Amino acid sequence: MSLLKRLHALDWLAGGLLALGVLCVVTGLLPAAPAGDVMERIGPLLVFLATVIVLAELTGKAEVFDVLATWVARAGRGNYLLLFCLCVLFASVTTITLNLDTTAVLLTPVMLALATRVGIAAVPLAMTTVWLANTASLLLPVSNLTNLLAADRVALAPSEMAATMWAPQLAAIAVTMACLWGFYWRPGRRGAVSYAPPSAPRPGDRVLFRVCALACAGFLLAILLADVPLWSASGAAALIVVVAFAVRSREALSLSLIPWRLLVLVPGMFLVVETVNAHGLHEILATAIGSDNGVIGMLRSAAVGAGFSNALNNLPAYMAAEAAIPEANHQQLLAQLIGVNVGPVVTPWASLATLLWFERCRWHGTRIQLGRFFGTGLVLAVAGTLSATVALAATT
Repeated sequence: MSLLKRLHALDWLAGGLLALGVLCVVTGLLPAAPAGDVMERIGPLLVFLATVIVLAELTGKAEVFDVLATWVARAGRGNYLLLFCLCVLFASVTTITLNLDTTAVLLTPVMLALATRVGIAAVPLAMTTVWLANTASLLLPVSNLTNLLAADRVALAPSEMAATMWAPQLAAIAVTMACLWGFYWRPGRRGAVSYAPPSAPRPGDRVLFRVCALACAGFLLAILLADVPLWSASGAAALIVVVAFAVRSREALSLSLIPWRLLVLVPGMFLVVETVNAHGLHEILATAIGSDNGVIGMLRSAAVGAGFSNALNNLPAYMAAEAAIPEANHQQLLAQLIGVNVGPVVTPWASLATLLWFERCRWHGTRIQLGRFFGTGLVLAVAGTLSATVALAATT
């Protein structure tokens, strides 16, 4: 009974989706064959997700993110415009190289703590984190689970995906920067002219700090330069970090490091969407997206992805829409990827990263005005999705 009382609302959501998905299979609403195909497809994704979150959690405990955030604030030298650019760079690089959930889970509290230490308004930093966790997740397969699914479909290695998506990614980040500055960072909004840079960072355990920093760097180099599965690269990096903590700080290791909620939520979500897809959703999406692989078809695909993501969630939105896009229409598929990555910034449930971000803000005591969140997110979703899709069409 005490365990049930400790469960968060998101835990109940994850468990309920998994139970519903299993029920769909047991009752025959979802035949065993397609259910098996879904589980086989997401198996490597779950291994990657588990290991990369463990890597990121322990890297956070080793104070790598805290030190980087402090360096960013010191590099800004009290200048808000420079700090803004550095925070955008920091959040973008974290999302691109580790994934959007890492940015939401680990970078958010680091940024909020930094705001408290140096007297910076918390909301601009928080919005920088959540928006770039979504809009900066286009470049590499590792950046987002949707990217991993799309990379399989279009047969793009990490370097090839980066070569294809660099222009849409730059466009999405540029629009995000414009919206962040106009809505949250400009002088009339942030409430201060300058800030006092924090003192020099000093990690508590320099050995753990260096091991974790090198493990993250090695993970990035492996996925960019070596032809290895993502799950094996993240698993190897996580193993190195776990061994280091076992030697230096064993008390930091616990089963709570494993993202159980995600590992329960993702299979349940995919099974439920596959069931709905088999009972009429496929035809609706196929009609909405169409079969044009040109600019108009790409814009339709991106718009459907963004709209469906904000109505439900970007992961099931991508899975359902992918099945409705003709096999050879890679441009439409990449545009769909833009819609489900850049677009889910309007509603709190549009992406798991945003849900996790809201939880961290609530824990810190940072109040987010939902009306303003919806309104500014809508502007970003429309402008960001449109500009990134046009950039994709122009460069491919």
